[in-house]
Amino acid sequence: MRSLLSLALIASAAFAADTHKLTRVYEKIATERPIAVVIPDDGSGREFLALQRGKILILPKDEQGTEAKTFLDLSPRGMEAKDGLFEEGLNGLAFHPKFKDNGLFYLCYTLQKPKRLVITEMKADGDKADEKTERTLLEIPLVNWNHHGGNILFGPDGFLYIGVGDNSKRNGELKMSQLNATLYGKILRIDVNSREYSNAYGIPADNPYASGVNALPQIYANGIRNPWGMSFDAKGHLWCADVGQDIWEEINWITNGGNYGWQYREGPAPFPLNTETPPADAKFVEPIHAYNHADGLSITGGIVHAGKSLPELQGAYIYGDFVLGKIWALKTDDAGKLKSNDLLYTSPQTPASDPKKKPTVLVKPTAFCANASGELLVLDWNGAIYRLGK
Repeated sequence: MRSLLSLALIASAAFAADTHKLTRVYEKIATERPIAVVIPDDGSGREFLALQRGKILILPKDEQGTEAKTFLDLSPRGMEAKDGLFEEGLNGLAFHPKFKDNGLFYLCYTLQKPKRLVITEMKADGDKADEKTERTLLEIPLVNWNHHGGNILFGPDGFLYIGVGDNSKRNGELKMSQLNATLYGKILRIDVNSREYSNAYGIPADNPYASGVNALPQIYANGIRNPWGMSFDAKGHLWCADVGQDIWEEINWITNGGNYGWQYREGPAPFPLNTETPPADAKFVEPIHAYNHADGLSITGGIVHAGKSLPELQGAYIYGDFVLGKIWALKTDDAGKLKSNDLLYTSPQTPASDPKKKPTVLVKPTAFCANASGELLVLDWNGAIYRLGK
């Protein structure tokens, strides 16, 4: 009887009516493959939209506006290989905490021949980036087009955090996430205000391997598969959505020196295709939340809602699933224990004309961001931006 009840609850949840809706904004502006809306702390209220093909636009104040200023255009650089349209390109944008004074901002993108992940610094001149000022901080060689992450952001400590995937195609076959002699499958943390390391940046003194003995000093946390969305909340927690493979999608709070399990674990369970036994002294940090592939297939990380809109979502972490077009609101206590996880929205789907093909999901979230007013924006891989509302 209990199993039948459980099945009924699962079925009702799967077909639950949406509690929130999406309203398209900026629809008169071309926004192909949007990956981030970032607002510098300079008092201007400018909303910078990063597009994966390499452009960064300054959105108009009017959501119905017809023109956006081009801040930077990296598309001529050929950042994508033919097989890399899904994840390669521009995947990270962050403004220096003192951008108002120094005009510095940071990018993470891929380049080809040789294939590599590049983190660079550049300076703005008003509403234009000055490409002549670009300075390379870090280059990480890549051997596959997928699982390289690329999300970057500054923490409350003023350091730059960089999410890097394991660069394996499947099954963690390169075994990099647990190998601290590489930067793959890690969250990195560097000091952009210093030049003491390779004359490019500094190493924060409290990084877990700051000495560089038996591990690379840039590493902040390891055991990551493919971080697709990192954000800090007002309490200083670093949220990271880590895309799974066959069974689990997970959300973690990233802590200094934490090991998040991949490729020994996927989500809250051992990864069944891993044949190696973890070291006896290995300690893995459990996810804050995980969902299995009955509910979604590829997690997109989000933000904790701190704006005045949608008071019922205050303090909730808003995130979604890229493949099925779902959006949830997750709430925890201060210790990270799950309090609730509510489904807000499920994208409509257009059935495929060919029964052998999958239906078309109309909204495929690539990121969740806040606009200058604190309202929640949903960026859609299909080339749209939506505002989340009731």
